[in-house]
Amino acid sequence: PYVESGEVQRLLVRTPGGFGGVPRFNSGAVIVVLSPFDERRSGFVIVDEVRQLLSDLPGVMAFPVMRQGFGSNADKPLQFVIGGGTYEELAEWRDILLERIDENNPGLLGLDWDYKETQPQLKVHIDYNRSADLGVSIADIGRTLETLLGSRRVTTYIDNGEEYEVILEGERDTQRTPSSMENIYVRSSTTGELIPLSNLVRLEEFADSNSLNRYNRVRAITLEANLAPELTLGEAVTYLEGLVRDHLPEGVVVDYKGQTRDLQQSSASVMFVMLLGIAVVFLALAAQFESFRHPLTIMLTVPIAIAGGLLGLWATGNTVNIYSQIGLVMLVGLAAKNGILIVEFANQLRDEGVEFMEALVTACEVRLRPIVMTTITTAAGTLPLILGSGPGAETRQVIGIVVFSGVTVATFFTLFIVPVAYRLISGGGTSPLENSRRLERELEVHPAPRSGSAEPTPTSAG
Repeated sequence: PYVESGEVQRLLVRTPGGFGGVPRFNSGAVIVVLSPFDERRSGFVIVDEVRQLLSDLPGVMAFPVMRQGFGSNADKPLQFVIGGGTYEELAEWRDILLERIDENNPGLLGLDWDYKETQPQLKVHIDYNRSADLGVSIADIGRTLETLLGSRRVTTYIDNGEEYEVILEGERDTQRTPSSMENIYVRSSTTGELIPLSNLVRLEEFADSNSLNRYNRVRAITLEANLAPELTLGEAVTYLEGLVRDHLPEGVVVDYKGQTRDLQQSSASVMFVMLLGIAVVFLALAAQFESFRHPLTIMLTVPIAIAGGLLGLWATGNTVNIYSQIGLVMLVGLAAKNGILIVEFANQLRDEGVEFMEALVTACEVRLRPIVMTTITTAAGTLPLILGSGPGAETRQVIGIVVFSGVTVATFFTLFIVPVAYRLISGGGTSPLENSRRLERELEVHPAPRSGSAEPTPTSAG
């Protein structure tokens, strides 16, 4: 139906198979190529509809996955890794998590894992006492099973200068069922007779995973899931970390893959960039004003701008993600301009001899108009980001909302906080250039002696 309506261009079906390079004969994949953005609905709406349709298939575990914005993988956004111990212990820990998630699921959709006990296998139990009595060693039993059920390289030979391997293996047509063990014999080292292997071993059928995965060299199981619209990736990670902390042993290793790992790394990186940006701006202002007091006054607007950006995200129902974090970093520089306008002009008036409070009030009155004008200009520049549509509009909209709300809130509070902070931090003392002027006056009255002069240096008595 989606192809007929024009929302889907074509489908690529891979079955049996799936993704990940592991042959899976009970699974498949369908790659859906959507039409251009302006010819269809949002891809997330289509994914939600497909998810509801797939949930009605009895006995089938199927789920849609949206391609990630970063990279080219088609994995689920949440990929939570638990590691450590044996695979049996990992399976027990996985079942505990699945049970807790089933009791209180905050919005994990299509929960899946990469360790499924669906591969039928046989475990061979050797009767050691009986084998010893009949003169059959454990090594002979192992080599026999290896050779007939698998293959074993025994030697090589050279023909026309080329070396070839000699590999022994059993006939595959006679190894289809567990009863094929009755046709395998081993020779006794004491009597020299052939003994049926079925008299020495016992077979146990069990199910295990078709692959034993490791992550960072640790035995691991990965839980992956899609997220409901009301659940963010950070909240999902926090929820699973809480389950591990409350219900699993201390030896569990927690790690992340895919988009979840990108979130963890980008959050730490953006925080470092933000702190680095604040430090650079502070040092630049300190060099400009030749003081640490005035930059501190100006930088008080940065927390207000960040709070305004977060308020805008909350009001519009958006979340803190990599795009909103980029907007928050931008606010570090945008929020400081208002404080610079007030502090710089107040310093100039004080340098001209204007009284402290009069200079501060005058600076606020005169600089009100350029502050409002620059704020309106900056806010208007974000409207195309907020109101735009088309491919990638969700990412641009988040950045626009953060910058718009952060600059607006910072401007409103700057007119109140910066003057008060300037009064408290500066202390209402002398002009910033007063010390330089006093030094100049002292040099005029008592000029410094010339280099090499024989005049004695005056000393103070008493």
